[in-house]
Amino acid sequence: MKIVFLDAKTLGYDIDFTPFEELGEVIRYDFSTPEEAAVRVCDADVIVINKTPVNEQTISQAPNLKLVCVTATGTNNLDKVYLEKRNIAWRNVAGYSTESVSQHTFAMLFYLLEKLHYYDDYVKSGRYLNDRVFSHFAQTFHEIKGLTWGILGLGNIGRRVTEIARLFGANVIYYSASGAPAQAGYQQVDFDTLLRCSDILSIHAPLNQYTEGLMNAEAFQKMKSSAILLNLGRGPIVCEKDLADALNQGEIAAAGLDVLSVEPMSDTSPLLSVKNPDQLFITPHIGWASVEARTHLMQIVAGQIREFFS
Repeated sequence: MKIVFLDAKTLGYDIDFTPFEELGEVIRYDFSTPEEAAVRVCDADVIVINKTPVNEQTISQAPNLKLVCVTATGTNNLDKVYLEKRNIAWRNVAGYSTESVSQHTFAMLFYLLEKLHYYDDYVKSGRYLNDRVFSHFAQTFHEIKGLTWGILGLGNIGRRVTEIARLFGANVIYYSASGAPAQAGYQQVDFDTLLRCSDILSIHAPLNQYTEGLMNAEAFQKMKSSAILLNLGRGPIVCEKDLADALNQGEIAAAGLDVLSVEPMSDTSPLLSVKNPDQLFITPHIGWASVEARTHLMQIVAGQIREFFS
């Protein structure tokens, strides 16, 4: 068996590939353009990808290909119609990053909620040296207890965030963009209620026809001016130009983004126009990427290959 990784660098250099080497020959490429992929998969039995597109252009010259493994939950980069036509199976991975993304959700929240950038700068710039007052709290913040936390996307991650938020004393509500029936033990609301009532609104939804562009200018205008938005779902769920305008106009207080519409970030991103840097916290799509989550991910993918060929 020949297993080809087309964008192995997206998984990190600290990951053990031994489980795959036990299954067959392993070829790893850091990144692959569609043109490069078309050449590199010619004699592959299995290809493992993260963001590389899989379609007629990239795999038409791969007669031995039997399985495509996506090292992520999202499968937007797969042409599933073409794969079915070729009788090529595909697998994705869900649930591997629940703890990692949930943890990162709270890391982003605390950074924004407690104005940590301001206070870190206050101390490191020397302003706290020999200050007359032992405690400096020019930038006020609030406790999570008693706040309303809105969840957009109540899957594994959304439920885990709900569990943790409740431990802090938050009142949690959620909205299902797809119109799925209410889940027992969780308070489902309509979209307008989610926007109007949320002090914190975190996005954990997939990108689909129900969620793309959902958080737009109209949505931001309905939110509290004190609200914090967190997007740990998919970048295009948020209209970034509208978000930048909402922050600059004071329609919401702050936003934390781990996902963007274009990744890596483009130098034309409207988010660069946000005037107050303390209002916007962006991390480079790392919420999923704890060592434990990436290790678990690779174990799952190796298991999928083993099971398929057994």
